[in-house]
Amino acid sequence: MELENKRVLVVGLGASGLSAARLLHRKRARVVLNDVRDAGAIAGLDEAAKETGAELVLGSHPESLFTSVDLVVVSPGVPPLPAIRAAEAAGIPVISEIELASRFVFGRIAAITGTNGKSTVTTLLGEMAKRSGVPTFVGGNLGTPFADAPGSLAADAGFSVLELSSFQLERVDRFRAHVAVLLNVTDDHLDRYEDFGAYAAAKGNIFRGQTSEDFAVVPAGDALCLSLARAGKASVLTFGEGGDACVEDGALVDRESGARVSLDELHIVGAHNYANACAAMLAARALGISRETIEETLREFRGLRHRMERVGVVSGVTFIDDSKATNVGAAVAALAGLEHEPGSIVLIAGGRDKGGSYEPLRAPLAKKGRALVTLGEAAEIVERELGDVVPTRRVRDMDEAVRAAMGFAEVGDIVLLSPACSSLDMYRSYAERGDHFARAARALEEEG
Repeated sequence: MELENKRVLVVGLGASGLSAARLLHRKRARVVLNDVRDAGAIAGLDEAAKETGAELVLGSHPESLFTSVDLVVVSPGVPPLPAIRAAEAAGIPVISEIELASRFVFGRIAAITGTNGKSTVTTLLGEMAKRSGVPTFVGGNLGTPFADAPGSLAADAGFSVLELSSFQLERVDRFRAHVAVLLNVTDDHLDRYEDFGAYAAAKGNIFRGQTSEDFAVVPAGDALCLSLARAGKASVLTFGEGGDACVEDGALVDRESGARVSLDELHIVGAHNYANACAAMLAARALGISRETIEETLREFRGLRHRMERVGVVSGVTFIDDSKATNVGAAVAALAGLEHEPGSIVLIAGGRDKGGSYEPLRAPLAKKGRALVTLGEAAEIVERELGDVVPTRRVRDMDEAVRAAMGFAEVGDIVLLSPACSSLDMYRSYAERGDHFARAARALEEEG
């Protein structure tokens, strides 16, 4: 991709946008930075502008700007804009930061998407790749923007392991993943997409550039994920019951490689985490990572913070932080993953509603739940859809939520923060929400 002396517009100046600007500058493009926010609201803008010598256009998205450049690079947080449509109508290429970075990466790319579980699989696969001794970049939606990778040993001749959101996959053209993993597709981001089909199609873009030399990893028996994978040209590998990798006789098993790790040896828990581990096993095998490295990594992997993380035990009641469950599908998976644990579950749910139905939570809550505690902007909606399943109480904040949950719980029960909603009504991030939950649980523990 020839960028020297091309005028390139970067829209959306979060971490990935500023990273894209730096990459463009290294490729000798003339960079223009655009954001609807003003300079004071954009962290790192002054440094990036000074480093790249970029022209700044802030406070609006003028169509005249979008139609006067050679290329538009759109950050994942930027919604569809009239100015973007105007650029496309004028024949100006519009691509994502992921697409831009991929044009300068020559090693093997392993890309992971899905409504739920992608951070766990990305981290686990990244650990397997690093342990293999091959230079490895891990990032994308998780941590470091992909545009930071070009020029590194990993990008030139190693592995790039990427977590990709649907937003990042919206504007890919020639992006090619040697291994593309789609873990699941359930209702999410319906406040951005026209309908579920449009959201699923964005996820499916992960397979678009694949060839017959590549691999697609999807859940066995999932007709939607299988159809999206088969739209590409890759060989399809499946995980889960009846798949190429599955749980069999109390162990994670890859049928082809013979890799086998007993569930008793794992630090991660829950059926959904076992499925994630199976997906990572297949992806690692497709990258050429040895069976021994795969098994060793699985035995030592301890999971991620705020993903089914045990944060305390108070008077025989276990507190689990699953604050990363920012949609209904993730909360359903959390409840299902604890189905065989002793005791019942007091679920804490609510936050900023994302436009989907909470109906899928009814059956697992009826089966395993003891009570429901709701909070945040979506509390009333959650109550309306689920309040007749188990005893329910609405609270004002997390401290009250933890105390209310403890009041419902009995010895041997689990208090599970799995909100099924965004955290942005009350917190800056799901991590901040999870940290508050853990502090509140420890405060109860200290009270005795």
